[in-house]
Amino acid sequence: MPVIIPSDLPAYKTMEDENIFVMSKERAERQDIRPLKIALVNLMPTKIETETQFVRLLSNSPIQINVEFIHTGTHEAKNALKSHMKSFYKNIDEVRNEKYDGMIVTGAPVELMEYEEVNYWDELKEILEFSHRNVTSTMYICWGAQAALHYFYKLRKRVLPAKVFGVFEHVKKHDTCMLLNGFDDIFYVSHSRHTEISKKDIESVEELIILAESKEAGVHITVTDDYSKIFIMGHSEYDPLTLKKEYDRDFSQNKPINIPKNYYPDDDPSKPPYVKWRSHANLFFKNWINVIYQETPYNIEDVGRKI
Repeated sequence: MPVIIPSDLPAYKTMEDENIFVMSKERAERQDIRPLKIALVNLMPTKIETETQFVRLLSNSPIQINVEFIHTGTHEAKNALKSHMKSFYKNIDEVRNEKYDGMIVTGAPVELMEYEEVNYWDELKEILEFSHRNVTSTMYICWGAQAALHYFYKLRKRVLPAKVFGVFEHVKKHDTCMLLNGFDDIFYVSHSRHTEISKKDIESVEELIILAESKEAGVHITVTDDYSKIFIMGHSEYDPLTLKKEYDRDFSQNKPINIPKNYYPDDDPSKPPYVKWRSHANLFFKNWINVIYQETPYNIEDVGRKI
C-alpha cells in the first residue's frame, strides 16, 4: 500500500521519480480502507529534505498511511518557504483534538543549548504531552529523543568530548523484540551529534529497555515495553549524502569538523560515500508500522484511552 501525502508536496514528485508508490489524498478517500494516521513533527530547518527522508521510509509498507505534518508555531522556519509551511503544516493548536496511530518527532540543531533556552521549548512540551495522550506509538529522534527522555523521565544529556559523526556498528541487544524482527546481530546507523544520554541513566528507569547500542556511538534504540515511546539516538533516515553535506558545509566555513567515520572509502572525501544503513532503516520502519497496526484500535478515537 502507498503512503498518502498531498500531490503538490515536493516529496510526492521525488517518490514518483524513485518509483515508490504514493497516493494523493483525493484518490485515497475513494478507497474503503482506514489508513494509519501518522504525524511528523518536523523540527529540522531543512523541512523538505527531512519530509522526504521520512516519507520514503514510511512508504515501504503494505499498509496505507496518511501522513500529516506539524511544526512549532512559536518558531519560524528560516530555511523554508512560508507558502510551503502554510500549505502543508499545522501547529499543535490546530491538532489538539486529533488522534494519531503514530508520530515522529525529529531531531533539531539545538543540542548544545539548555532545553529551557530553546525558544519553542514550552510548545514542544505540549507536543510531547500530546504524544503521550493522543498517539499509539511515538518515535523520538536524536535531540527529539533526548528532549523526550528529559521531559518524561528527568534524564539529563551530557556533552561528549568529541562529536559522534559517521556511520557506526551497532549490536542488537534483544532477540524477541518486534521492532528488531529480521535484524542482523550487527547493523549500521548514521550519527551526528554532540551530546548523549548515558546508558547508566537510561538503565536507571525501570520501564525503559535498551534494544541496540554501539561501542563508539552509545545507546541507539530505547523503548517502553508497550512501544508507546521509542527513543532513537541515530539517523537511519539519512540520505546517502546527508553526512557529506554536513561535512562539506562545516569544512567550507572553516568550522572544526572531522571526516565522518566509516563513511568515505579510505576516509577520502573525494570518493562517493558508502551506504551501509539503508536496508536496516527500511526494515526498522516497516517493523514499527507493523507494531502500530497490531496495537492501535480500529476506531482511532479510542487511541490513548488505555494510556
